Amino acid sequence: MSRATRCSLRQWIWRAFVQCTLIPLILVESVLIGVYLVSNLAIRDSQLEHLQENALQALAVSARREVDLVDRRLQEVERQTLILRKAAANALQDSRFQPDELERTRHVLSPDGVYYARSNDGRAASFYSSHTPVASQDRAKALHLSQLDPLMKAIEESSPLVSAVYFNSWDSYNRVYPFFSTLDRYPHDMAIPDYSFYYLADASHNPAREAVWTDVYLDPAGQGWMMSSIAPVYRGDFLEGVVGVDITVGQMLDEIGQLQVPWGGYAVLVGRDNRIMALPQAGEREFGLRELREHTYAGAVRQDQAKPEQFDLGTRPQMQPLLQAMSKGDGRVQSLVLDGHRHLVAWSEIPQTGWRLLLIVDEDKIFQATRGLASHYQQIGYLLIAGLVLFYVMFFVWMWLRSQRLSDDLEGSFSGIEQMLRQLGQGDFEPSAPAQRIIELDSMTKAIRQTGRQLQAKEQERSRAQKLLELVMESTTESLWEVDTRKRQIKLSYRFAKRFNLKANLMTFDELNHYVHPDDRERLAQLRRRFFSGVDNALDAEYRCIDREGRSFWLLARGQALERDGEGRVLRAAGTHVDISRLKQVQEDLRKATLEAQEASRAKSRFLSSMSHELRTPLNAIQGFAQLIELELEGKAGVSQESDYAREIINASRHLTALVDDILDLSSIESQRRQLQLGPVEVGALFDSCAEMIQPQIREQGLRFQVRSVDPPLYVKADARRLRQILLNLLSNAIKYNRPQGSIVLGYEVRSDCVRLWVEDSGTGLDSEQQKRLFQPFQRLGREGSNIPGAGIGLVLCYELAALMDGSIGFESEPGRGSRFWVDLRSSAAVPDTDVAETKGAVGESGED
Repeated sequence: MSRATRCSLRQWIWRAFVQCTLIPLILVESVLIGVYLVSNLAIRDSQLEHLQENALQALAVSARREVDLVDRRLQEVERQTLILRKAAANALQDSRFQPDELERTRHVLSPDGVYYARSNDGRAASFYSSHTPVASQDRAKALHLSQLDPLMKAIEESSPLVSAVYFNSWDSYNRVYPFFSTLDRYPHDMAIPDYSFYYLADASHNPAREAVWTDVYLDPAGQGWMMSSIAPVYRGDFLEGVVGVDITVGQMLDEIGQLQVPWGGYAVLVGRDNRIMALPQAGEREFGLRELREHTYAGAVRQDQAKPEQFDLGTRPQMQPLLQAMSKGDGRVQSLVLDGHRHLVAWSEIPQTGWRLLLIVDEDKIFQATRGLASHYQQIGYLLIAGLVLFYVMFFVWMWLRSQRLSDDLEGSFSGIEQMLRQLGQGDFEPSAPAQRIIELDSMTKAIRQTGRQLQAKEQERSRAQKLLELVMESTTESLWEVDTRKRQIKLSYRFAKRFNLKANLMTFDELNHYVHPDDRERLAQLRRRFFSGVDNALDAEYRCIDREGRSFWLLARGQALERDGEGRVLRAAGTHVDISRLKQVQEDLRKATLEAQEASRAKSRFLSSMSHELRTPLNAIQGFAQLIELELEGKAGVSQESDYAREIINASRHLTALVDDILDLSSIESQRRQLQLGPVEVGALFDSCAEMIQPQIREQGLRFQVRSVDPPLYVKADARRLRQILLNLLSNAIKYNRPQGSIVLGYEVRSDCVRLWVEDSGTGLDSEQQKRLFQPFQRLGREGSNIPGAGIGLVLCYELAALMDGSIGFESEPGRGSRFWVDLRSSAAVPDTDVAETKGAVGESGED
């Protein structure tokens, strides 16, 4: 650009104003004034009609919006009701819970048969109506439900809407928080299932078993007019009771009174039966009613009571068009006359309850602004002409001054934008924006403000999420804590501070140690020092605390470091406290039960040892003397019958001795694993040893016996003595239960995962019923009356011994075709260190099935 055409910013702005603004503006304004005067009347009428439509639409939208607000609050109460319902069902089924001594002592029985809680003690009120006879009252259930008190308290404190939380049972038991004197307020013979806050949740009224809302009713506890969210508590198909969350009409009135109804209107809550449930003070004059915020009780309440008849909108003729429109769902705005004035009524239904929220606004207030605007438009038309003449006289002077100031304003505008950004960075999400005349700069300031609003919304969302997280943490833990080691202070949550009756939730370590059990203080201090010094990455400590009532309980403290210094020492940390008193009690009970079981086991072992000794001594004497008698009678003539008797005595004594040995083995089987000596056992030598021991019995019975040869040598991992005992038991059974001239085969089979040793016989076999009872102690499978000796212990003992050697026993049997019994053991490739001959030389043990 050449020097001749260059100009200052002030000059350039002035020329631009004149050429681009002043001259075109005069021409355009002249035309617009003419057009305005011609079209003003038509435009004014159209605008009035449009404003009226917008007002009606805004009223309907407001009704929907306010209903959403009320519905969300009611949904929250319903969710709390369902949580309480689940907790009540669990409490009724929790047989492990034991009420403390305080809960037992605070319950007494009145002279007329009411079992109730006489003191507060920070717990719920309890009332067992005399409608249920004393002999039929389930007092254990009343004490058992004390575990609901913390949840009831949390629900009552969580929302200003909630005035009471309760549980009512089918047999007229009531537990309600907060505490009040039930004996003074309740009828002593009150039948709770007769009230709407109970029967509306039963199967006939609530087959879906969901949370439902009652209409307004008179509270028998003396709190006036109430609404309740109730839910049934079932055990199977039996209705154990009903849980409920109460909202007083006064609280609902406060909520409705805070609703933002446009044009100075007010809201009215109407039930499903068109009865007014909540009427704010602003509507009492127009409806000619006085809201029943309180109720004076003349004696005990004996029945379920609803609001008086005058609260029913169906009794008012002027309300009939509105009720018909609401029942048909026609539109959302209706006009009616109240107190001599025409009003507009917009309504919307609350989905959760079927209630309707009516927004009532005086028509004069709605259209007052639009009518004033119409008059204002007419005045503008006349003032505009006079104003423009004065405007253009002053405009030239103003433009000159403005051109001088604009250059200065630009610098100020950029400075203002810089200041907005600086405020935004400092956390001021609504920075003050300087007035701008340049579109780009104005757009920039708007963008900055929009960014601030978005950041504020995100911050609010983050804050809500943090509060929700804190609520969840408070609900699942005893306390949240945060430590500043530089100040040696710990910050606790309000719940923890309240439990210990602390003046503040910020205290020093020394003050907190005052509440720690003396036996755990030093150990806890050592864990803290290790954690804060950086030795341990996390804090994990279990210790006992003493609450403000002097009771001791266990806490689990866990935490992580939030900030460390250059040497790894913890500067700030945070974590949680969890009450683990019940877990500790369970561990202590388990320890005691284990000690008792061990003592019982030792007593059993002592008894078995003593019994074995006491039984063996007379049995040995009987057997010895019988053998002497048999020797004396041997060879004498005419005494064959006496010899048979002596032989029977010997056989019986031997059978009893074997039976005592088997019982002793079976009873002490749990300690056998420590006594077994597992190692490689050669199968061939074991077969030869067993065959040699049973040969006399084989010859006596006249049976055929075959032993499969083992080549090459095969080893299994087992205890040689116990494995031989198992095979001898199986062979003995094969001999006893075989057919005359039958056969027995002792063999083996090498499988992919084990070595199977089996005994096969050609006996009568076992049917399906016998097979089911085969490995049960003292089962003779129908041969109890036969002359075959046995006690039904042998196979059970074999089964247990095989399990102790990490093996298993099985069988195959078919009636009339014999049986095959086997034992599966792990193979062993190593050659045993001891001489194989030891297997052959050992004396075998036998058992009988």
